[in-house]
Amino acid sequence: EPTRQALDAVTGDVPAALAARDSHSLWLNSAALARADGDLLVPGGVVELDERGEPTGVLREESAWHFRDRAVEIADEEYVKAMRAGLRLAAARGVTAIHDKDGWLGGHRFFQRLRREGALTLRVWQSLPYDLLPQLAVVGLGPGLGDDLFRIGYLKAFMDGTLGSQTARLLDGSGVVIVSGDELEEIVRRAAELRFPVAVHAIGDLANREALDAFERTRDVWAPLGLRHRIEHAQLLAADDIGRFAALGVAASVQFSHAPSDRDLAERFWAGETHRAYAWRSLLDAGAVVANGSDAPIEELDPWAGVVAGVLRTLDERPAWHPEQAVTLDEALQATCVTPAWLSGDERRRGKLLPGYLADLVVLDRDPFECEPEELREVQVVATMLGGRWVHGPPPWS
Repeated sequence: EPTRQALDAVTGDVPAALAARDSHSLWLNSAALARADGDLLVPGGVVELDERGEPTGVLREESAWHFRDRAVEIADEEYVKAMRAGLRLAAARGVTAIHDKDGWLGGHRFFQRLRREGALTLRVWQSLPYDLLPQLAVVGLGPGLGDDLFRIGYLKAFMDGTLGSQTARLLDGSGVVIVSGDELEEIVRRAAELRFPVAVHAIGDLANREALDAFERTRDVWAPLGLRHRIEHAQLLAADDIGRFAALGVAASVQFSHAPSDRDLAERFWAGETHRAYAWRSLLDAGAVVANGSDAPIEELDPWAGVVAGVLRTLDERPAWHPEQAVTLDEALQATCVTPAWLSGDERRRGKLLPGYLADLVVLDRDPFECEPEELREVQVVATMLGGRWVHGPPPWS
């Protein structure tokens, strides 16, 4: 396991904080720990300790985020520079819209700056952290503020941690509680007063069950308003809970690429239970609304790679992992192109090639419906259009 001493050996006295791939853990050296001045353990957080009871340097969940927000300094210009590069990459990969989840980092101000400069080449449906509810209530701010390119849309909360950090909350009692079921119930009720839908991160089977329970207990409040709530990831589900997504009208906002990417970790940490992990086929067969995203930067911001992962259930040369949970190409495209527009309330103007809809489209180098399954990996994005304007690879094409 990582230790501060191991990191000290290569960083010396320079404060260093390395983020885990899932962004739910930090590995600190001694100089970084000193910056915390003992302020490490917070509700919903984990501070790993060594045999002497001293911090190893590994922080998880709320403890990691508390340290990040308090001690890690990143200049606004650094964020914006990275976002400019990200926008170019997104356009090259056929991304015309994102549902942004980093509202607690203040991402909205960076997107608004890019919008003012005319540099925003995709549509942003922006989340805000649920703990801003009191301030939002004071000013009476609900969803919809913005324009066609940038719009405030929904609230984000976390039930548990992740598979990789071993903090996903499971029915066996393991994992970390970030927001309890009772707390989520209150969040959903308060959000409904302002007409905000809620996206709640839930990885483990217990976290998903408690999230569904909270939505069920509050259904009489939000369902008449037509709010489109979602559970983010829904990676491990008890069999009894799969049908509840459709029954309650709660969308499963998943990432097809997570299944082949996480397969080794899942076999290690969820041994014997992977038949009910990343169960996209089961959710669709039960009538659930399934949306496919990337979870970038945890996975690559690459919609086509996600489509391929959903269909093939593999991203490398290994055989498909739990192929019984694969989706069809048409289902993968619906989940990637159509359902996200529905979640943001844009289903009558985006997500389809129809007269009167916004001309957000991608040109591919071949018809994927004419491809053999293995050939899907070779499909390339040629050009991307946003609202009738080419943002990548304009014609003529060779």
